[in-house]
Amino acid sequence: MDLAAEELQFLSIPDILRESISIPKQSPKTFYLITLTLIFPLSFAILAHSLFTHPILSHLENHPTDDPATTRHEWTLLLVFQFCYLIFLFAFSLLSTAAVVFTVASLYTSKPVSFSSTFSAIPKVLKRLFITFVFVALLMLAYNTVFLVFLVIFIIAIDTQNPLLVLFSIIVIFILFLVVHVYITALWHMASVVSVLEPIYGFAAMKKSYELLKGKAGAAAVLVFGYLSICGVIGGIFGSVVVHGGEGHGVFTRIVVGGFLVGVLVIVNLVGLLVQSVFYYVCKSYHHQGIDKMALHDQLGGYLGEYVPLKSSIQLENLDA
Repeated sequence: MDLAAEELQFLSIPDILRESISIPKQSPKTFYLITLTLIFPLSFAILAHSLFTHPILSHLENHPTDDPATTRHEWTLLLVFQFCYLIFLFAFSLLSTAAVVFTVASLYTSKPVSFSSTFSAIPKVLKRLFITFVFVALLMLAYNTVFLVFLVIFIIAIDTQNPLLVLFSIIVIFILFLVVHVYITALWHMASVVSVLEPIYGFAAMKKSYELLKGKAGAAAVLVFGYLSICGVIGGIFGSVVVHGGEGHGVFTRIVVGGFLVGVLVIVNLVGLLVQSVFYYVCKSYHHQGIDKMALHDQLGGYLGEYVPLKSSIQLENLDA
């Protein structure tokens, strides 16, 4: 990112995307290794897990058995697999975020970038990212509870044939998904970047991300909705062709389509992480919060065990807040 800090606020959504896509060219080897070791396994797991769960679910649904031991074994296998999948997804999501955000920040401050330096910094960042994720998870739990309540109301309204209640519940569910869910996702992404680049985490990072998104919430919503939509389309095609397409598509076709979709999702996830990194600087510039490259350089150096001054503009900014 060669633009001056004060110019970043004027970047449009296409400009942000172009800027994000151009970043890997500055250190192609580093981003290639990050993509290969972190983003590819994450993307592959997101799509491929249904290949393993679908046969179990299909067997439980279409071939019920009177043997409790067999049924219990299949449910246990399904739950264990899902638990391992969620742990894997959670771990690689945090690792990918930490790696990309740190690397982009290093390039922004003209700090030497390498795959080894990025991985050396990750352990210092993971704790803060994890705490922030816990707070976001609690917020998502509250959101999902409200969403589930109105989903039940919608089902009851259909069952009782109450048109007004059906319309009301549809509107609320629509707003909850397209507005609340998208905003919480944007809040989470921004809070993740804040947790890496500033000495705050948890609720403080969420509060800071809320402040940064003011005035840029519309752009954030468009970017998040676009990302979720693309991932949804990729997942839908993968499910229909690769997972459920055994009768209509040959093995070779399913392998080729599956491999292609995994590759597309890898690119989408990489660009998504780059975009959320760039968008942080755009929001900082929009709110005229000075981005002191030297202070940020020192902050990043602290993750690598380098000397860090007792005070920096980043730290002072948070003390004043």
